[in-house]
Amino acid sequence: MDWSSVGGLLLALGGILLGLLLEGGHPGSILQPTAFLIVFAGTVGAVLLQTRLDNFVHGVKLLSWVFSPPLHNHRTLIDNITVWSGISRREGLLHLEEHMNDSTDPFVKKGLRLLIDGITPAKLLEILDVDTTAYETRQRQALKIWEAAGGYSPTIGILGAVLGLIHVMENLSDPAKLGGGIAVAFVATIYGVGLANLFFLPVANKLKDLLAAEVNRREMVADSLFGIASGDNPRVIQERAESYFPAS
Repeated sequence: MDWSSVGGLLLALGGILLGLLLEGGHPGSILQPTAFLIVFAGTVGAVLLQTRLDNFVHGVKLLSWVFSPPLHNHRTLIDNITVWSGISRREGLLHLEEHMNDSTDPFVKKGLRLLIDGITPAKLLEILDVDTTAYETRQRQALKIWEAAGGYSPTIGILGAVLGLIHVMENLSDPAKLGGGIAVAFVATIYGVGLANLFFLPVANKLKDLLAAEVNRREMVADSLFGIASGDNPRVIQERAESYFPAS
């Protein structure tokens, strides 16, 4: 669990609600199902119009990364790579097959399989680079739905506000109906701006950061396997791998 994401979301919502209470307001005053329906349904519809359904579904699934990001132990991975490079020099590449079968990472397993198959270093690196580029492209297409939602949501909120004001104007002669229309008008704007800046855009930026970390990890794996295929010294391969994660 990524507690920074959970804590950040709770802090943002808590701060808004606390500020509302300190001003003498009531949480129920901003709970307007009609306004939420206008903003949420309108935003989702606009995003669906912009993107393919498979990208939309994949983007929604990526939301789990924000609160439970993929866990990778960089130290363990670098140690494994150092072991693989030592085995390849002492016993040959074929002896890496056991380690390939033990790996649960599809990208690492693919790289080790290419290494064992005797692919030339340049071709191995090329294949892994293409795989990484294709992976990054797929993920970016999916996470764009959150950026798009962050762009459309405030505008849909303004649309909801205008609809609420239209309702107000239609019922000027009936004061009993004015309150509901005004509430929808203002709350729709709050929902639109709030969803964009407290959820949609932060989610998009968090996913970008997590994707960049994953791409960096894959590039390290590809570079290290290239070094093993080229017969580099295990110590050199280890030092080069560690340079990808200076913070660790």
